[in-house]
Amino acid sequence: MAGIHFSFDNFEQLLKLNIGISDRLDENRAESFTILYCDFSDIDDEIIRTSLENTLRTSDSIVNDGDDYFFVLPYTDKYGAEIVKKMFDDFFDKFLPAFLTSYPADGETPKLLLENIQDSVSVLLKKDIHSLDRFTRDY
Repeated sequence: MAGIHFSFDNFEQLLKLNIGISDRLDENRAESFTILYCDFSDIDDEIIRTSLENTLRTSDSIVNDGDDYFFVLPYTDKYGAEIVKKMFDDFFDKFLPAFLTSYPADGETPKLLLENIQDSVSVLLKKDIHSLDRFTRDY
């Protein structure tokens, strides 16, 4: 399988790892990595698995909670992530609801990046991603 699948519980740690690697290796602080959120509702799990195998690189990371999929794409700016998203659209032969956010342009901590996704998806896609609450809300 291309892309490495991580437990949703490890999402924050995965982002911290990618931030650490980016800070160490990317001196110009360009868009070091992009998180691509996709809503895979109404798509069969086997078809999703096949699409991931055909679309992602072995350096990409996957985290999902149900039909909400998050892809951490290292050394990929938003333009490159749009290409990945279009590949998913083409594979499923339909437009998928999606959102992109990049480090460090859209946030410099896991919390800020995930808040950006959560707030933007709520406004732009009219969908609440409550599973991110554990990473974004101060309780």
